[in-house]
Amino acid sequence: MNSNEATPTRARQHLLWLIFSLTVITYLDRLAISAAMPAISREFGFTPTQKGYIFSAFTLAYALFEIPSGWLGDRFGARLALTRIVIWWSALTSLTAAAIGYRSLLLVRFLFGAGEAGAFPNIARAISGWFGQREQGRAMSVSFLGLATGSALTAPLIFTLLDLQPWRAVFIELGVIGLAWAIVWQRWFRDRPEDHPGVGAAELREILAVQQESRPYSHRLPWRSLLSSRNMAFICLMYLAYGYGIFFYVTWLPTYLIEARGFSMGTTRWLSSLPWVISLPGYIFGGWITDRLARRNSLRLARCGVGIAGYLTSALLLVAVALVENNRLAALLLALALCGQTTTTSAAWSVCLDVGRRHAGAVTGTMNMIGNLGGALAPVVVGFAVERLHSWSLPFYVTAGIFVFSSIMWIFVDPHKPIIKADAASA
Repeated sequence: MNSNEATPTRARQHLLWLIFSLTVITYLDRLAISAAMPAISREFGFTPTQKGYIFSAFTLAYALFEIPSGWLGDRFGARLALTRIVIWWSALTSLTAAAIGYRSLLLVRFLFGAGEAGAFPNIARAISGWFGQREQGRAMSVSFLGLATGSALTAPLIFTLLDLQPWRAVFIELGVIGLAWAIVWQRWFRDRPEDHPGVGAAELREILAVQQESRPYSHRLPWRSLLSSRNMAFICLMYLAYGYGIFFYVTWLPTYLIEARGFSMGTTRWLSSLPWVISLPGYIFGGWITDRLARRNSLRLARCGVGIAGYLTSALLLVAVALVENNRLAALLLALALCGQTTTTSAAWSVCLDVGRRHAGAVTGTMNMIGNLGGALAPVVVGFAVERLHSWSLPFYVTAGIFVFSSIMWIFVDPHKPIIKADAASA
């Protein structure tokens, strides 16, 4: 007997490493603009409002193209979809170096967002085919650990590179890294584990044993069922706060630390990483607790309970950030607020796999679209509050209120209720 068939292989672990590295690159590329913005703004003289629109251009395009990009993963598989996505966004990352002013940078950021749209829905699509329901929370948490790692590395790395070379060179180098990943992914990954030469018979039996159901790719998407679902509506409104909240950290954090809290560039380099470092335990704990509760047949508590607790914790901490005068304490509370938010990530994405099933790409894409519409709004609100109202506190109160609203929406999410029934999907 072939030893590869007798002993379980580690193909799933290799898949998780690929997903981890992808999300590291995703957020390294995504946050590079916020770390480089002080240098870019010095060259072009951007106002706070212009910075807000530049930050939001990416997120708006990302939101608008999220559903079609998620559907492409359902239609053609995550292998092809993620290869296309990473090549596109890596090319646009490098093209950032060609910006000659406000309008050109706005256009490049918009096209960048359009290209990166669908990355996480297609990661979820890949995980749903290789992991069962009770393992999906931890598998998804690996992708978000990569998100936090890439985000934590961005400010120290970009600030260091900017000390050594012009900002345009930095974006070219980041684009090359993404293209290298796309080549590896296309050569290694297969949409079905049974088609992968590295998956032995024993590991394949293990994979099939824990999967809730067969998830064939759907070539048609019943839009009416998707868009008329109350459950889908509550999931989207629940995720609105996640997108709105996280994009302050993605866009304005270095500027806030320098301009509102008076930290030096050297200190900001590390304090910009602090929220992402502290969020790592949040991602790990969130994935662990949602899977643990799911294994105890408490799926609603595993998803909704975890989501509500994390959101309310973030809301309270953000109010505290706005109220405290001590700058270092404010930076710490801001980091802890992100940690509270990130404990909800695996629960939110797992609930989409619970209710989306073979349409997981489209369902996660719909949820993430609304989250990113919130994310597109957040930088503009901050820019307006700073330039017109001269307030750095107001954005935190607004964000806290949105977290409370989305906590209420979590109550109405039902992880047991499929978004699209089997007969509608086959119609």
